[in-house]
Amino acid sequence: MTGVLLLNLGGPDSLDAVKPFLFNLFSDREIIRLGPLFLQKPIAAFIAATRSGKTRAMYSLIGGKSPILDITKAQATALEEVLNSSATPEDKPYRVHIGMRYWRPFIEDTVRQMHRDGVDKIIALGLYPHYSIATTGSSVRRLKEVMKHYPDISLRCIESWYDHPFYIDALVERIKSGLAMFNEEPEVLFSAHSLPQKFIDDGDPYLKEIKGTIAAITKKIGFRWHLSFQSKSGPVKWLEPSTEQMIEDLARRGVKDLLVVPISFVSDHIETLYEIDILYKEIAAGLGINLKRTDSLNTSPIFIKALAEIVSKA
Repeated sequence: MTGVLLLNLGGPDSLDAVKPFLFNLFSDREIIRLGPLFLQKPIAAFIAATRSGKTRAMYSLIGGKSPILDITKAQATALEEVLNSSATPEDKPYRVHIGMRYWRPFIEDTVRQMHRDGVDKIIALGLYPHYSIATTGSSVRRLKEVMKHYPDISLRCIESWYDHPFYIDALVERIKSGLAMFNEEPEVLFSAHSLPQKFIDDGDPYLKEIKGTIAAITKKIGFRWHLSFQSKSGPVKWLEPSTEQMIEDLARRGVKDLLVVPISFVSDHIETLYEIDILYKEIAAGLGINLKRTDSLNTSPIFIKALAEIVSKA
């Protein structure tokens, strides 16, 4: 039996889960190195304790939890239906599962269940279109550690699909719908999750792939666009400009209408529902900018079609 494993970051499924989620996140040295190895977890525990109150407040504004598990479940269901669309009800060749890096269901728990279910081949697909060691790299590394305990299961990992035609089509569809929300043609701001600059300096392809996605989009549809980065944390130098800085800069240039495209996110999460929809929208309004956001891909039929083709070719 072939099992498809969708890999994602995960998110707290309640306000009580915020602190342990943050601890798991900051314990991962692939994301950020907090001193020497033996201090990583103690420092992560300190950061989780000091940040949990503020982060809980953010999640309380978007429903008291992250929606990412519910959305990923819906994506998995839709993907399984497409993959098995030509199969008989009795013989469905694909089963789609979910494995999260920092919160339940954890990758190791899902793989254990897949093994119990008789899966002998896993096609792992990271729900991060653009490869980075901090996202896909971290999830795949953890998956390969887990797979050492299951030598009877073969593994194929899909680590990047930033320019897949159907993925680009799905983004273009969302952008066209977003542009139609304005009376005058807005400027477009692609907002990607930030990354420490050192990662890029050391050869991480994330920024190159983000720009590759934008290049593919702008071949299909034309508009004035900018690129910025959001969601940075910690004292190291991150990719610039920040989305907040870019909004302020555009206001100084006289921009009045702005469409934000969360380019590196395929699902709604705190970055879209809080940072863009609440924080950045409030900042923009105070600067005289009418800010709107494109809908996230979530279960867009074209997006699910992209995932199905990526898996089928693997």
